Amino acid sequence: MRKLSMRQAVNEALHIAFNSDPAVFSLGEDIAVYGGQLRCSYDLAENFGEKRIMDTPISENAIVGTAIGASMVGLRPVVELSYVDFIGVCFDQIMNQAAKLRYMYGGRVSLPLVIRTQGGAGLGNGAQHSQSLEAVLAHIPGIRVVMPSNAYDAKGLLLRAVRDNNPVVFIEHKALYKKKCEVPEEPYECEYCCEIKRKGRDITLISYSAMVNPCLKAAGELEKKGVQAEVIDIRSLEPFDAETVLASVRRTGRAVVVHEANVKCGFGAEIAAVIGEEAFGYLKAPVRRVGAPNVPVPFAPVLESAYLPDWEDIVKAAEACLRGGTDGTV
Repeated sequence: MRKLSMRQAVNEALHIAFNSDPAVFSLGEDIAVYGGQLRCSYDLAENFGEKRIMDTPISENAIVGTAIGASMVGLRPVVELSYVDFIGVCFDQIMNQAAKLRYMYGGRVSLPLVIRTQGGAGLGNGAQHSQSLEAVLAHIPGIRVVMPSNAYDAKGLLLRAVRDNNPVVFIEHKALYKKKCEVPEEPYECEYCCEIKRKGRDITLISYSAMVNPCLKAAGELEKKGVQAEVIDIRSLEPFDAETVLASVRRTGRAVVVHEANVKCGFGAEIAAVIGEEAFGYLKAPVRRVGAPNVPVPFAPVLESAYLPDWEDIVKAAEACLRGGTDGTV
C-alpha cells in the first residue's frame, strides 16, 4: 500500500469531503492563495474555487463566528485556525456559541462544524505557537476534541468529523505532518474510539497525538527487559472511550498516562481519575503521569528539547510503576 505523510492525508481527506458534499467549504487565514500556515490546503483553491476556499482577515473571532452561523443553516464549514494557541481570540465563539447552541435550541439545530488547528511543540515556534491546549477544550460540554497520531487516522478521523452533526475541534500536531504511514486511497472513517497499537500483559501505556510514537519506542525498550507493555492511542478526548482503557488496565494492573501537555490539569489527570474510580481494585501500583513541566514552552532548542517528554521518561515512569513507586508523576 502507498504511504502518505499526515499533511498529504489531511489534504486527501479534504478533497474527498469537498467532492462528496457541495455544502462543505473552508474559511481561514491564508488557506487559499498560500495553502494554509502548514500547507495542508495547498491545492484546494485551484480545485474548488474561491467561493468554497476563502481567505479571511486576521480575525479568528470572525472565522469561527461565520462558520457557526453557516453550520446552523445547513452548510458544513471546515475552518482552519493556524495554531491552537489562537483559540483564546475566539474562545467565546467556541465555548459559549458552538458548544452550547444545539443544547440551547433543544436539538432543533445541528452544528456540523470542524475547526482544524495545529498544536504541539518541537519545531522551535516559541511559547505562543507551541501549546497543547486540548484539556481546556475537552472540559467544555458540547464539542468533540479529536487528535490523530498518524496519517491513516488523520484521514479517517477528519472524514468522520466532517460528517458529524456536532462541532469538532480537530487538532493536528505540527511535528507529525511529515511522518508517513500506509493510507488507503478509498474513503474510510475512523470512529472516535481508542486503538490498541501494541498488545501487552504487564503495564498499559496510554497516550495520544505525538506521544504515541515515544510510547511505542518505550514499549520496545521495555520488551528488551522482559516487560510486555500494551500501548493505547485514545485518538479522541471527547468522546473518550474509557472502556478500552479500563479493560486494558484491568488486565495489566498498571498504567502510565503520557501526553505532551503540562502534567498539571492535563487530560492525563482525567484518564488517571477514571482508572482510579473504575478500576482501583485491579491496580497493583498508583497510576503515573508523564508530561511537560508547568512552564511555557521554551523557544531555545536545547530548552525545548528538555521541556518535552520522551521515550526515556516513559520507560522511567513504567519501571517505577512496575516497582510500585508512590510518587505519581515524571
